[in-house]
Amino acid sequence: MMKICVIGGGAAGLACAVMLGRKGFPVTVLERGARVGRKLSATGNGQGNVTNTAMGEEHYFSDRPDRVRDALARFGADDAVAFLESMGGIFLRDARGRVYPASKQASAVTDLFRREAERLKVNVVLNAHVQELAYDGGFCVKWAEGQMRADAVVLAAGGCAAPSFGTDGGAYALAQRFAHTIVPPRPVLVQLRCDKEGVRGLKGIRVDSLVRVMRKGKEITRCRGDVLFTDHGVSGDAVFRASSYAVSGDALLLDFLPDVPRERLSGAFGAGGLLCIVNNTLARTIERRAGGDRARVLALVKEYPLTVTGSLGFDCAQVTRGGIPLAETDEHFQSVKRAGLYFAGEILNVDGECGGYNLQWAFTSAFCVSDRIARG
Repeated sequence: MMKICVIGGGAAGLACAVMLGRKGFPVTVLERGARVGRKLSATGNGQGNVTNTAMGEEHYFSDRPDRVRDALARFGADDAVAFLESMGGIFLRDARGRVYPASKQASAVTDLFRREAERLKVNVVLNAHVQELAYDGGFCVKWAEGQMRADAVVLAAGGCAAPSFGTDGGAYALAQRFAHTIVPPRPVLVQLRCDKEGVRGLKGIRVDSLVRVMRKGKEITRCRGDVLFTDHGVSGDAVFRASSYAVSGDALLLDFLPDVPRERLSGAFGAGGLLCIVNNTLARTIERRAGGDRARVLALVKEYPLTVTGSLGFDCAQVTRGGIPLAETDEHFQSVKRAGLYFAGEILNVDGECGGYNLQWAFTSAFCVSDRIARG
């Protein structure tokens, strides 16, 4: 029986280990941290947004969207929910198609994986920061306190986002030893930095808004949801989704009353100004920027402009864009440069929109890898 080494104890690594363990393979998971699933336990603001019923390759960014499409056809949202429920628990969708455990506890999803891995006798080695991966007819994996040999290796150690969870991009070097290239990583699903004038005095204000990302006068995307003003720019659900598209120099146009047409807004704007129309502090900022011009005030309520100057970086990002190109793997995410070396999860050049798509990718890629290994 083949010996399998999974490097990384996150969502993709744990899913792969469980899937292979259920097929009877001896599996060892090497996790650099003190416990597995730390990032998984924080997903969905700690509530565990594991997938989305509105699933399709159009929600992903990659160098090979056709590969993403084919993989999702093999293991989609329904498959992910069935897999999770096979370990226990109930998973329910909300009005936006996001799927959560009924308990709304992401840490409980991690506990399902831990319990199932223990039941399957998966060997989990903690504090095992892999420093060397080599091939001499078989794979040799070394870390500070030990080493092992394996017939197949699954590299599922994540990207650069949220380094506090141990995902600092160091695993890319292991792949580069086998002549793999790396699509330069950048942070996504992250707070955006904006021009200081646009956010001055607004820190802490949260507004349900329609956010349009504009580039050279052309709309790139639009997102509806919370916008939270910070001392450096904007955060919130809508901004996280917009960050998958926005780059430095783009404009954000915020509609603070997306359910109110301009005609109604104009009729309501009288002697009271913006009272009972928008937040009072926001109203004062709009009126200051408008310089007392009524038409400009109304325009700013519906199209409040901010210029993107960057993001808060990997420390605050949820996901990495970039990594191992899918073009350097086969349809099972096996390396085309070294047979027996596989990739799963965020280390691949695939990232999804906010809303459960990235965990779905972790489970989908884990399935493709484990299915290929099991078939020999």
